[in-house]
Amino acid sequence: MASAQAQYTVTKYEQEGDQTVRPVANFSPSLWGDLFSSVSTHIQEAEFYAGEIEALTEKVRAMIVSGDGAGRVEEKLNLIEKIERLGIGYHFAEEIEEQVLNFHGAAVTAGDLNTVALTFRLLRQHGHRISSGIFQKFIGDDGGFKESIKGDARGLLSLYEAANLRTHGEDILDKALTFATGCLESMAPKLRSPLKDQVTYAMDQSFHRGIPRVEAYRFISFYEDEEHSKDDPLLRLAKLDFNLLQILHRKELSELTRWWKNLGLVSKLSYARDRVVECYFWTLGVYFEPQYSQARIILAKTIAMVSVIDDTYDSYGTIDELQIFTEAIQRWDINEVDRLPDYMKILYSAVLDLYDQYEEELSHQGRSFAVDYAKSKMKEIARSYNVEAKWFIEGFMPSFDEYMSNGFITSTYYLLAATSFVGIDYATKQDFDWLKNKPKIQVANVTICRVVDDIATYDIEKKRGQSVTGIECYMKDYGVCEEEAMEAFQDIAENGWKDINKELVDEKSVSIDILTRVVNLSRLIDVVYKHNQDGYTHPEKLLKPLITALLVQPLHL
Repeated sequence: MASAQAQYTVTKYEQEGDQTVRPVANFSPSLWGDLFSSVSTHIQEAEFYAGEIEALTEKVRAMIVSGDGAGRVEEKLNLIEKIERLGIGYHFAEEIEEQVLNFHGAAVTAGDLNTVALTFRLLRQHGHRISSGIFQKFIGDDGGFKESIKGDARGLLSLYEAANLRTHGEDILDKALTFATGCLESMAPKLRSPLKDQVTYAMDQSFHRGIPRVEAYRFISFYEDEEHSKDDPLLRLAKLDFNLLQILHRKELSELTRWWKNLGLVSKLSYARDRVVECYFWTLGVYFEPQYSQARIILAKTIAMVSVIDDTYDSYGTIDELQIFTEAIQRWDINEVDRLPDYMKILYSAVLDLYDQYEEELSHQGRSFAVDYAKSKMKEIARSYNVEAKWFIEGFMPSFDEYMSNGFITSTYYLLAATSFVGIDYATKQDFDWLKNKPKIQVANVTICRVVDDIATYDIEKKRGQSVTGIECYMKDYGVCEEEAMEAFQDIAENGWKDINKELVDEKSVSIDILTRVVNLSRLIDVVYKHNQDGYTHPEKLLKPLITALLVQPLHL
């Protein structure tokens, strides 16, 4: 999530007899009005979808587990890749995992470029070890990739997608990414659709770094246009499942929107961003499957609340007010409300009430311990927001290391990762402890969020006169220009992705399902900040089309 940013004006007004000068952010209003505040009943439609989905899933399951033969391995590989890209893999998790493990065999690694690259990507995405050395067969005597594969568009596309799972020291995959990108960019204008469309899209958004729900939406349209290779029952299952889940997601968002409106924070605190729909979109990026309904609601409410807290520190509160608020959050006691200014009383009470609701809800499931972890991260982020606000208001320039240490916390991703586990019934105390100990994959996650956020928000923060930015701190400490600092931040993000890819395979302390929540948070950053834009604060260009696709328009059957 981005820190607050917009064009600022300074408003002077009376408060308790004193004149207080505050920076007031002119954030744009919500794009959505009352669109999601109510939801039509779709009981019959949902029942129709569910009945046909059940029949089709059995057909597809039979396709997955059907007997293997030497000539069927490549066919099975492509089937599983399509099932996962269509967004219906969660129906067949056990069957797919069994098949993926079978792809270690020599019959696959000895195949063509598309087969080898697909095998590599599927194994790594499922958390299994496979050496990048399997691509050595495509390297020529000169040390570069062979000329003979330059015309294999589909194989090159698979190589490009596989190379996005590279880790540190895998020179062959670094070369593969550069090689495949160059070849695909030059051949794209000459390709025929839908392959041309897939290549063009992939050059902008790799599958591995994409939001799973958005990637499914995109691939359904690509797959629909494949005249000769598409499987009609598979396509219909994907469309029916997408529409059925959309009904569920709309229902959740309607509940969330009513809660937000009744809370009245935005109407009472005019400086805050009204982005509850975008907050819900964020949770869809973390988990879209039906079993995560409770988790999405909890995470979305938390993101919405943190957004207002962020705006309070970044766009409105004075040093004295923020210090009192920070202390009150540390004490976590409703009696502290009397010490706060009136506008902070509203926010403080809302925060404590929200976590009381979480505790009541989860205590019935024997999981109230999860709320304690999330609460500790809320206290931590308040402390770091306060440090950041003092730096800005007082004009203090920290060292780059000091900035980053605090900035990892204000990125919100320590808080959001912990909160993303709260509503997951299989997340244990051990999983929370693992996260609390800052495993490498989580450090990479918050690092990506911090530096990509800083790149995207730098220009606007510079225009408002804010010198305490990551870019400015880096330039000062390392004596480099703005362009060099930007490049360094991009390199930090790329190294973060290499760390994530390594830990996906190496980290065995928790399940792949737990790891996926962390990876999905990084995927959101890649999409929401695409082309150095802050899609959360300014959702008009980036997020509005995606939200419309996922939550407004059902797919045509």
